[in-house]
Amino acid sequence: MKYIEIYTKDYCPYCHSTKALLRKLGLDYIEYDVGKHADKLEEMLERSRRRTVPQVFIDGAHIGGNDDLHRFMASAA
Repeated sequence: MKYIEIYTKDYCPYCHSTKALLRKLGLDYIEYDVGKHADKLEEMLERSRRRTVPQVFIDGAHIGGNDDLHRFMASAA
């Protein structure tokens, strides 16, 4: 099983799309809400070098945002 982490904000439609895709594929994930936890925002910035959400990591590798995840999953199929 892959270890999936996503950095999100609760009002972000792209975050909702990312989580819906992962649920549809039956994949579990750990979610960090950077809107509620400033330390996780700093962690996301350091790990991804990006300020936008969502940011997705699979087994520690940075995949990117929502569009990147959709492309990644489509290419893995």
